[in-house]
Formats: sequence, C-alpha cells, structure tokens
Amino acid sequence: MEGVVGFGETHLIPLLDEGLGNNAYLVDLGDGRALAVDVSVDLRAVRAAAERRGLVIGYAAETHLHADFVSGARRLAATDGATVLASAAGRRRFEHVALADEDEMDLGGLTLRALATPGHTDEHLSFLLLDGARPLGVFSGGSLIVGAAARTDLSAPPGVDPGRTRSLARAQYQSIRRLAVLPDEVAVWPTHGAGSFCSAPPGSDRVSTIGAEKRHNPLLRATGPDAFADRLIASLGGFPPYFLRLAEVNRAGPAVLSADPRPARLGGTEVKGAQAGGAVLVDVRPLADFAAGHIPGSLSIALRPQFATWLGWLTDPGIPWIVVRDPDQDVEDAWWQAMKIGHPAPLGETTIKAWDGPLATLPLLRPGEITGRAVLDVRQDGEYVAGHLPGAVHIELGDLPTGPIESGSWAVMCGHGERAATAASLLTRSGHRDVAVLVGGPDDWAEATGRSLVEGR
Repeated sequence: MEGVVGFGETHLIPLLDEGLGNNAYLVDLGDGRALAVDVSVDLRAVRAAAERRGLVIGYAAETHLHADFVSGARRLAATDGATVLASAAGRRRFEHVALADEDEMDLGGLTLRALATPGHTDEHLSFLLLDGARPLGVFSGGSLIVGAAARTDLSAPPGVDPGRTRSLARAQYQSIRRLAVLPDEVAVWPTHGAGSFCSAPPGSDRVSTIGAEKRHNPLLRATGPDAFADRLIASLGGFPPYFLRLAEVNRAGPAVLSADPRPARLGGTEVKGAQAGGAVLVDVRPLADFAAGHIPGSLSIALRPQFATWLGWLTDPGIPWIVVRDPDQDVEDAWWQAMKIGHPAPLGETTIKAWDGPLATLPLLRPGEITGRAVLDVRQDGEYVAGHLPGAVHIELGDLPTGPIESGSWAVMCGHGERAATAASLLTRSGHRDVAVLVGGPDDWAEATGRSLVEGR
C-alpha cells in the first residue's frame, strides 16, 4: 500500500507492510536519487515505487537492528550501489557509514541528522530530515510511534533479564521526550505501527506529527521514567521466536540473494517421501479450500499478509517445508514472506491435484452451530480481553504448540477463521480427532445468538 506526502522539492512515499505492521519509506531527493528507510529484504515494493518515479536508490538508512524482519539495506548496497547509513553503536559487520549522535549526512540538498534514541534497542537512531535548517520530519523507527512507543524486551529471551527490559524502557522514556521537543509541525514517520508485534496500539494512522503526539500519546504524559516503564512493560504481549535471532542476522549482514525464487514442483510420490522424512506441508490455500480437502498432517497457514509471522512462529526453521497451494496462488509470495523473516526457502511446492492419496477434511461451523462443543479462542490476549464467548478457553495461537489441550469436542475460533484453521490443523497433527472451526468471530456469534460477550479474563 502506498501514499504520497509532499514536502518542498521532494516527496515521501510510505510503503506499508500490512503483515508485519511496519512502514518503510522512500524519499525522492529531487535529483533522480532516493533514500530508502527501514526496508526489508523483500525489495519488490520499494523498487516498484522507485521505478515508477524514475529514481535510483542512492541511500539505505537503518534506524535500528531489526528483530522482526531481515533488512534489505545490504541487498540494496550490493545490487543498487546504495550507501548504507546506520548506527555506529550497532557494530554492523558489513560496509556502511557509521553514524553517532548528531552526525549529519548531506543527501544533496537535504540533510539527514542522526539522533541517538535508545530504548527499543540500545543502538537505536532516529533520523531527522532537514531542508537547510528547517526540520521536515523524523524517521523515528521504534522510538516515538503513533500513540505509543515500541517494546524494550527484545534484547534477551522473555524473563531472562527483566532488569535490562526496564533499563531500556527508562531510556525509551528519555528518547521520546527528546523527540517531543522538536517543533510541533515536524512529521513523525515511525517504522512500527498498528499490527506490529514490536508494540503499537490499534488504529489506522501510520504517521503523525510531534504536536499530535504531544496532545494524544499517553506515554508522553508519564510522570517519570519509572511510571513510563511500568506502563510500557505492562502493555507487552508475546512475539514470534525469530525476533530473538534476527537482530544478529542483521548485524552480521544478511546473505545477498542472487536470484528470484523458483521452488521445485513436486509430485505426489515426492511429497510423500519428503513428508516421511520429516518435512512439514504448509497449506497456504484459503480456509474453505483447506476444510474441503487437504493432505493429512498439513499445517494450514493461509497465504495472506500475516503469513510470514505465523510461518516463523509455528514452524522450526531447521525443518524442511513444502508449500501446498491453489494453482492461482503465487508461490513466489510465500517464498518472499519466508525470506523476510529469515526462514529457509521451501523445499518445493505442490497442489492438491498432484496428490494421489486420501484427503482429510475439517468441519466448518456457523456461529449458531457450536452448541455442545468446548470453545478454544486462539486470538491475542488483548483481543480476548476486549470480548469473548462465555466459558471460552483462551490460548494464543503462538502458544498452542506448547499448551496442553484436553481431548474432547472443540470449536476453535479467532477473529475470522484463518488463525482458527491454523490452530485446528495443529490440534489434528497432535492427535485430536473432534475439532471444528468457527467461521467468523465473537461479534458474529453475538449477533447470531443474541447473547453478550464477556470482557476481561
């Protein structure tokens, strides 16, 4: 998704990654070159935006060592000749211009000033874009974001070093207050937004201004670093396991991909052999197609913007996987989503028509048809607390592989049905036999039954 915000002689183009809840940015520098900020290794969107405007990407800036995606900066340097701009404190092990606090980079008419804003990560920089002495906007990464500030617990496994999480939260307090002294009209261009597991509240606004954040961001009204830390840490939820390894991948410099994906097409015999050898079949077809008939033992993860997150959360990167798709689905998209989170490429791809064995089915239930079944709600904690079915058992989808589920007759639900299908396929893979999926979400159930949802835990 792309929108254009004009300023001066140049343009800023936000590039939304809906699945990760992030924005990357392309800045037209007005001389045929562009600056890219916080782009992932999947460069398709940023390159398309640059090509439409006849731009060459001359610079790639990184606000921090990303934990939620593999950076595309090194790839832009290798394939497009871009100069990488990043924090000296990040100690990246590939060629880049290492910037410290208050260092400036002349972009040819515009200037990029580095501002040390630790908190989300310890080496975090924000980049203030200036036209002469006039600040236009700040690329705030995971520091000041719309209505919040990004999480501070990604430097160690959860629970291992809570003291570090708190010390970074206190640093985050100082960092967002540093940005808040910029003029009110200065634009705020964060990387993380609604839908990001790096922590952002729900909402449709992806960009903001300093003045708007001073008026509306509750974290800027915290009375001190400890009160701020208490509030920020209390808001933190779970995150996928690859968050704990990608920062080091990005510090070392991701391998430069030399070619576009071409997964091998596999027949039924080859799929059976791979499955017998331990490969996981990831069925990326829509819910209805998976329910109507799928290869036994398949894991359902629909190919939608959130595919990468659930692939990385629920499958082991050390275990080969095979894409099962409809003929009209783009296997290249599944490949790029996997690459974006540092997951290995699929062993191959296949279709149901190529399968010559029996198929399994998954019952689908309408909201009024779940009587007599226990309800398993696999949404995130915040969604569950906002409103759930009476008596529903709650286990977040990401925790399901390690959460023991009693045998019985289950109706699995989420907000629409896709995550529920993933959960149901996990349950059947672990031996459960009486599992169905509720099509729709809690609001659909309330409307169909005339009953009220329960708030809280």
